[in-house]
Amino acid sequence: MGDAVKWDFETDLLIAGAGAAGMAAALVAKIEGLDVLVCEKTDQVGGTTSTAGGTTWVPNNSLSEATTNPDHPDKAKLYMEGEVGPDSFGLQEAFLATGREAIDYFARHTEVKYKANDPYPDYHSHEPGGAAGGRGLAPLPFDGRLLGKEFERVRPPIPELLALGGMMVAREEIKYLIRPWASVKAFTLSASRFLRYVSDRTKYSRGTRLVLGNALVARLYYSCRQKGIDISFNTKLVELVKNGDRVEGAIFDRNGKRYAVRARIGVMLATGGVGANREWRDKLTGTQIPYTMALDCASGDGVQIGQTVGGELVPGRTSSFWWMPSSVIRYPNGRVATYPHVRDRAKPGLIAVNGKGRRFVNEAASYHDVVSAMLRLEKTESTIPAWLICDRAFVRNYGLGVIPPMFQNVSYWEKIGYVQSAPTIAELAKKIGVDPNALQEEVALHNRDSLTGVDTAFGKGSTPFNRHNGDPQNKPNPCLKPIENGPFFAVAVYPAPLGAAAGLRTDPNARVLDGDGNPIEGLYACGNDMHSVMEGNYPGPGSTLGPAVTFAYRAAMHATEVRKGIKADTASSQTTTGAAA
Repeated sequence: MGDAVKWDFETDLLIAGAGAAGMAAALVAKIEGLDVLVCEKTDQVGGTTSTAGGTTWVPNNSLSEATTNPDHPDKAKLYMEGEVGPDSFGLQEAFLATGREAIDYFARHTEVKYKANDPYPDYHSHEPGGAAGGRGLAPLPFDGRLLGKEFERVRPPIPELLALGGMMVAREEIKYLIRPWASVKAFTLSASRFLRYVSDRTKYSRGTRLVLGNALVARLYYSCRQKGIDISFNTKLVELVKNGDRVEGAIFDRNGKRYAVRARIGVMLATGGVGANREWRDKLTGTQIPYTMALDCASGDGVQIGQTVGGELVPGRTSSFWWMPSSVIRYPNGRVATYPHVRDRAKPGLIAVNGKGRRFVNEAASYHDVVSAMLRLEKTESTIPAWLICDRAFVRNYGLGVIPPMFQNVSYWEKIGYVQSAPTIAELAKKIGVDPNALQEEVALHNRDSLTGVDTAFGKGSTPFNRHNGDPQNKPNPCLKPIENGPFFAVAVYPAPLGAAAGLRTDPNARVLDGDGNPIEGLYACGNDMHSVMEGNYPGPGSTLGPAVTFAYRAAMHATEVRKGIKADTASSQTTTGAAA
């Protein structure tokens, strides 16, 4: 098949997708001396990572050694074994062995730099081997002005996550910005951020001080430009080309024109997985999942095309997706957006109830765990949607979903149907279609527990992770406070994937395996195109990005070794030919 193709271009490593995994692999390959071409089907880099938190979970990383929670390989292995289960195809061992090396490599050779968050507990840090901090690495803020005109190539977060229409805010800054008059530090920081943003908007479409996932993407893209890596935009993968048993290249569509690119070493699939593909969401979960937090570009191109040459899509052992409880905003102009509930659930004065008006989960658990409970319990009683219930004081102090703690305009969100409100709990229950008596009983029990600080039903606030995301000023439990003064509010939340754990089965070097477990020569898969080492579990903050950059590093290093082998074989052949002559 490959012999019949007229190649328009040749490179060593051909990468489909300019998300975190694709750009990370491109950097390593280029630094190690390979020719690299990255083809991105949209006109911007970053994919879903651009809209995410950007935390990169890497146990036993060197940055943790400077924190109060230095990690240890044995501790990390114990935690992973308990969280994930049996090691499939040696991926856990590879991840734990190489994550530290990968992070250090990027720090030495590129502008991809992190800090170790401490405290920032693993999601189940109370379990054996869990850590109170140090494993979740946050990308350092990045000055988008360094990219010049190329700044517009960095995909922005969803509009609902930007302040003032275009300003990014780091997690640790929120408490100062929502109360700018509370202290000198709060005022100084707020003024500084605001003035920088005003200046930015005279030249750019949004603020250039980038944090979270946007900072990681910008650092990767900036590093790619520094290294001279070619990224072909608006270039969509449509076919892989095999020559015998080897993937020799790929066919792309660029603005309606077909291009054939030969890959001397291999093709890497890093297109973002199937998280935005409704057909795959419904198929892999066995239920209707209409909403997603994954961007449209994560439509499963790489996974589906990888299957055509023998790759095998494997579901996650416990879940095929990573989940976020998300509310749905229907704007008057017809735009529909999903909003991730990260900030509000652990705060004191909020409960989540099912279709009967009963609590069903520890609201302060990780986003993945909350949705996992929704999906599990939906089989016996309605939990989709679930309802987050709070009072006016909660909304004022902490916000609710897309409604921020300041500049709230709550009446607007009520008008468009995003939130429901009522003067009493019973009336609110009727509005959202749950049993008034049940909801009143749940609120009363919650309020009694709030006075003692012990959630007798679900243990909200009982773990380090719960308490980390609560309000430390609220005593005795940072996650519990009575819901007592109306009006009362409710917002519906639905299961929405952040990304896919189901992907193409690979070996520890990210080589795609066929149905018999044999590597398909010349084909790699990374990021969400790769079946997750986590098997659908979510051990800590950044459990997608940690493996993404680690296995991108391993794949690129493997490709480098393949290139060395090819050169050695060529040199040996030339020597033999010369001697014969």
